[in-house]
Amino acid sequence: MSTFSTHVLDAALGRPAAGMDVVLTLADGSVHPGGTDDDGRARVDADLPAGLHTVRFGTGAWFAAQQRATFYPSVTVTFAMVDGEHHHVALLLSPFSYTTYRGS
Repeated sequence: MSTFSTHVLDAALGRPAAGMDVVLTLADGSVHPGGTDDDGRARVDADLPAGLHTVRFGTGAWFAAQQRATFYPSVTVTFAMVDGEHHHVALLLSPFSYTTYRGS
């Protein structure tokens, strides 16, 4: 089994994206909702199976709460989880662009 975490950084302001909704959906359709903490991090504390999973970041609502415009109402990343490894999917975000990568 594997584990999952994420870190969202607001590149435009140079700080963590605290309070953003994050939803991990496993290949079997089960859902693990959560949100980023004050450091922009979220973690699923469960043993997760290998497979193609998605993580959805609630970017639109997060920007709206700050009265900031954005082009992306949400960001969804599909990734292949390998059994027995930790998977960290990071999101570097600005109102009109984003980058994602596998971190540690």
